[in-house]
Amino acid sequence: MATTTTTTDGTAAGSGPEAQRGDDAPRVSFGEKVAYGLGDTASNLYFQTFTNFLLYFYTDVFGITAAAAGTMLLVVRIWDTFLDPVVGVVADRTNTRWGHYRPYLLWIAIPIAVLGVAMFTTPDLSPSGKLVYAYVTYSLMMMAYSFINIPYSALMGVISPRSDERTVVASFRFVLSFGGLFTVQLCTLWLARLLGAGNYQRGFQGVMVIFGVLAIALFLVTFAFTRERVKPAVDASSSLRSDLVDLVHNRPWIIISIVGVFALCYISVRMGAIIYYFKYCVGDEHLAAWFMGTGTVGAILGTAGAGPISRVLGGKRRAYLILMAGASLLTIGFYFVPMGQLPLVFALHFVISASFAPTSPLLWSFYADTADYSEWKTGRRATGLVFSAASFSQKLGWSVGSAVSAWMLGYFGYQANVAQSEGSQTGIRLLMSIVPGALGLLSAAAVLLYSLDDEMVKRIERELKQRKGEAA
Repeated sequence: MATTTTTTDGTAAGSGPEAQRGDDAPRVSFGEKVAYGLGDTASNLYFQTFTNFLLYFYTDVFGITAAAAGTMLLVVRIWDTFLDPVVGVVADRTNTRWGHYRPYLLWIAIPIAVLGVAMFTTPDLSPSGKLVYAYVTYSLMMMAYSFINIPYSALMGVISPRSDERTVVASFRFVLSFGGLFTVQLCTLWLARLLGAGNYQRGFQGVMVIFGVLAIALFLVTFAFTRERVKPAVDASSSLRSDLVDLVHNRPWIIISIVGVFALCYISVRMGAIIYYFKYCVGDEHLAAWFMGTGTVGAILGTAGAGPISRVLGGKRRAYLILMAGASLLTIGFYFVPMGQLPLVFALHFVISASFAPTSPLLWSFYADTADYSEWKTGRRATGLVFSAASFSQKLGWSVGSAVSAWMLGYFGYQANVAQSEGSQTGIRLLMSIVPGALGLLSAAAVLLYSLDDEMVKRIERELKQRKGEAA
């Protein structure tokens, strides 16, 4: 049993000019798509800092060993794994005049900014005291990230009932996410050096103050200028047990979660190794920012073409398979590029980034489709719980990837802030190429098991519309 689709302010989804033209749901305006995308600009001020600089910060600035940092990143993630579905369930059951998911952008914006500063603060403590401090601040930050990122992601699942429209919204999200990515990659080391006057401990703390203020402003823009249009079906008020049972029987959700874990492992390992590669293999850590920026330009071009590329390659699932496999094979090839051939190093990174980038909006569009699938199968919609898989796979993939990177650095004899042995340099090069390439191929292979092709998604969309029309 289902209800009609309405906005949270009570406006019928089928009313207005779009309904007069025969459309079943209004289009999301350009301005609202931009406002939604700016939320990911804000999220990336944190996530990209974690991906590109957190391991480096812990080993070379904060002052703990690579092995200890790797263990911490994984241990914290073990208990945090259980938090994400809880946040999704709580968000689904949140009912305010602003909707289910938007309020969290208002409530958590300031706490996550404060925790971001605390996480990148280096206290004057003993090595064991520092490690405890790192565990505590990292744990709290991951909790805050769950409470803002899961509702933000779920918002995409209810911003429109149309799968094609959500794919466009996802593309806006990922194009605008590069604003945060550019800011982090190009400015972090420069700002840390400037604000700290050569002291990276003070510098990184100052950087996070700036990023926190920017993130607060952007989250508030997303909160103010977006709307929730897909109301849960009546049975979505069912028990937590029912929602969890639905989730574990949602095979497409499980498959996409696995796909996402491997994809984030790929990103985490490769991006986390960049600054080590330029500092210890190339010999100029400041080139890392330009290398990252070059990749981001390629990624913007690739992401902007996600929709057309998907159509040309025969649908979202096929496009993901081809693009991820291609990017992974190119990444493996990076190992064989001589370190001194910087033009080739930069050019290959540009191509890899452009090839990989469209997979991100495709992946998030898959999550929205699995929410529709769950409602189609059960009559109940738990968008926040479904989208908790996205945050789960992000954080699990990032944490496992970071832990593997740290342990490999330790295994190959890495020592912070000294000239590296040949073995250590080899380990860093493997982390830039063969290791993430293998993880990317596993992500591509996993999507072969995903059953919701474009034809099936359209069928689900049609039948959900029919049910809602009958219930109206």
